[in-house]
Amino acid sequence: MRINPQFIDKIVKIGLNFQAFFTVGILVAIVAIIFFKGSPYLNMEFIFSSPEDMGRHGGIFSTIVGTIFLVLLSIFVATPLGVGTAIFLTEYTKESWFTKTIRFGVESLAGIPSILYGLFGFIFFVIKLGMGWSLMAGVLTITIMILPTIIRTSEEAIKSVPRNLRIVSYSLSATKWETVTKVVLPSAGPGILTGIMLSVGRAVGETAAVIFTMGSSLRLPTSLMDSGRTMAVHFYILAREGISMEKAYATALVLVLSILFINIVAYYIMNKVTSKYS
Repeated sequence: MRINPQFIDKIVKIGLNFQAFFTVGILVAIVAIIFFKGSPYLNMEFIFSSPEDMGRHGGIFSTIVGTIFLVLLSIFVATPLGVGTAIFLTEYTKESWFTKTIRFGVESLAGIPSILYGLFGFIFFVIKLGMGWSLMAGVLTITIMILPTIIRTSEEAIKSVPRNLRIVSYSLSATKWETVTKVVLPSAGPGILTGIMLSVGRAVGETAAVIFTMGSSLRLPTSLMDSGRTMAVHFYILAREGISMEKAYATALVLVLSILFINIVAYYIMNKVTSKYS
């Protein structure tokens, strides 16, 4: 018996809609739970005061500063390295055993659990290089962790730029570097920015690697060699040790709102760049 194609099409459409709404529904449910449990304890004093008594009292100002320092410095170091590697692999080399080895290494790094990054950072940066639990050790470890994401997404974004754009640029006597910087990168900008934002999200939410390298000190980091605590680590410790679930939910709410704000700003910039070069 032949099934009506229109009936199959409706069933598939219903199934896809259900999957989409189910996925969005999980996100909404998580955000809603965090919002309703954390919003009663969220106020300006909580944001701008430092933690006291292991986090039972006070706010999260030092953890906010620690998170900002860790993420910004990691992205500042990882983005040039990642994008530069992607440019090298796509524009300045031909496919060979060397490029295949680099890609294999990048893909292998992407699959390593974060706890192993933390152990490596602890042994190499904290102990061998004598950095101790510090912001610098955390930044270097997180940089290594997010590099594969930036490299792979940047490489795919650069590959998606039509070859005709490069040919036209060369026909106008542009050099290789001028073509890369003025034609390829602006066109690949949205894809590269997407990779950077994924890396920001991973850096903001990381706990295991940060505890092993940056430590969990509640003090405000004033230099690269100071220990500190990020919001994700603070939330984990408050919830795991049962210190204060109210403060934990409020911290989680600030973390979610921060990521949401970063994504909104990033997509606004991405749309501006896309409209400018479209």
